Amino acid sequence: MAFDAVTVRCLVNELQNKLINGRIDKIHQPEKDEITVHIRTVTDNYKLVISASPAHPRVHFTNISKKNPITAPMFCMLLRKHIGSGKITCIEQEGFERIIRFSIESYDEFGDLTTKYLIIEIMGRHSNIILTNQDMKILDCIKHIDFTISSVRQLMPGLQYSAPPLQKKIDLTDIEDSISIDFSQIIQSADKSILSSVAGISPLTAREIVHRAFGRTDIKNSELTDSGRNKILYETVQLAKAVKNNDFSPCMIIDISSGKLMDFSPIKIKQYESLAEIKPFDSINVLLDNFYKTRDMHERMRQKSADLVKLLSNNIERVSKKLVILTKTLNDSEKKDRHKIYGDLIMANLYRIKQGQKEAEIQNYYENNSPVIKITLDPQLTPSQNAQKYYKKYNKAKTAEIEAAKQIKNARSDLEYLESTLAAVETADTESDLNAIRSELIDEGYLNRKTNPKKQKQSASKPLHFVSSDGFDIYVGKSNSQNDYLTLRFANSSDLWFHTKNIHGSHTVIKLGIDKEVPKTTIMEAAQLAAYYSKGRDSSQVPVDFTQIKNVKKPNGAKPGMVIYDHYNTIYVTPKDLKRE
Repeated sequence: MAFDAVTVRCLVNELQNKLINGRIDKIHQPEKDEITVHIRTVTDNYKLVISASPAHPRVHFTNISKKNPITAPMFCMLLRKHIGSGKITCIEQEGFERIIRFSIESYDEFGDLTTKYLIIEIMGRHSNIILTNQDMKILDCIKHIDFTISSVRQLMPGLQYSAPPLQKKIDLTDIEDSISIDFSQIIQSADKSILSSVAGISPLTAREIVHRAFGRTDIKNSELTDSGRNKILYETVQLAKAVKNNDFSPCMIIDISSGKLMDFSPIKIKQYESLAEIKPFDSINVLLDNFYKTRDMHERMRQKSADLVKLLSNNIERVSKKLVILTKTLNDSEKKDRHKIYGDLIMANLYRIKQGQKEAEIQNYYENNSPVIKITLDPQLTPSQNAQKYYKKYNKAKTAEIEAAKQIKNARSDLEYLESTLAAVETADTESDLNAIRSELIDEGYLNRKTNPKKQKQSASKPLHFVSSDGFDIYVGKSNSQNDYLTLRFANSSDLWFHTKNIHGSHTVIKLGIDKEVPKTTIMEAAQLAAYYSKGRDSSQVPVDFTQIKNVKKPNGAKPGMVIYDHYNTIYVTPKDLKRE
């Protein structure tokens, strides 16, 4: 992500205009590495999210509400004690680094007015939120870093705060009318050379500098002439001037083919040309909130579903291996008739075979022209015992064939269920969705039930509800149990049912009500939803089958979510989510 020092400067500039002299009203800690701070100003109320998440560290205003723990964590309690009701007197960027420092005036337990510093370091997995007193002594931090984690810099209560070591690069804001960039590495790309020389910019910004100079980003140092190098230096200086003058143009970069969010930038981006939509924003805070609302939710859900993904993946691998073994057994059993024939031929020629022979040449009267074949014998057994040995092999193979066929059917059913459940986990949006899937896996015997009488009852997960542009209700199941409920109990026989063709995904239902005529627009939107909440989410032209509910049946003994259907039509759509009700 492009949360570089340029973004921090743009953000700090906006925060200064809105929060100076604002008072801290509430502080919460919904995640172990994230806090939310409610701030009141003379004219407005703001909710500021401050995250030290390794994947998505950030600071910005937000409208999203998360569930807070009943008992506030220790770090949250300490913040409330020291800066609760405090006044924000200053917000600044430390040097030209990804560090934001809030100066907050508040009264201590003795009634004296003191200044505390809330320092946010936005540095990937090294991100942190630190509270210090006016002497820069650390009161606490959301992540404790001792000498076992870092020998260079420790962040622990009681230690003196020190900023991260400076890079041996020139800050973008220190550039005046000229800059020296080392282009001597011939095999290196020009944007990598810029990154190596200029501090505070992201790879996206470095590529944009090259694109502004040449109209493309894949320029190698070996291609640069003196004129080309001067073009890059000129564009770097121009960018530095714009940043120093707080001349920003926040924008979001969206992949045109898939609609997925690619990146964001505090400056105008042109390098993607027709491959991406560049959506401008008036506020960097609004941009960041929109961008991370999706990214952070997916990351949090990925973390919370990791145990389910591992469980399901392990079971899928186990069942797949079992299928390979059973299929081999079934293939081997196809030779069973040969064992019976050998037994019959030995019995028909007992008078010709002597004990101690290793093989016997016998006419096979089961084939045309009765060719002579060689049958292997055990010299330790009598001819009759050799015949019985082949009959035993025949009976064993016959039993194995029946049992293998039965187990293959069950294994395929298990594999279908596990893969569909994994698809549901990967598209889950809320923790209640995951809990519903966990409960289902417990009922199916894949998870052990953990009894905890003190645990509060969690709200049940419900199917997603959408309203089409034509006003029709569309419902999407988020687990196999919900799929069964939607299809077999909730929907009427004339309602329309959708599912991705040969792709694991959710059951989707259009409730018809009195109006039985469904516009093509609503059908298209329901199909897009069915494709979006499936394994085909990141593809295009996904085939979706749809039919009336009366044509959908659940076989006896089938696992949750498993159905068969007929009399259907198929439509090809690009997955798309709709606004939920």
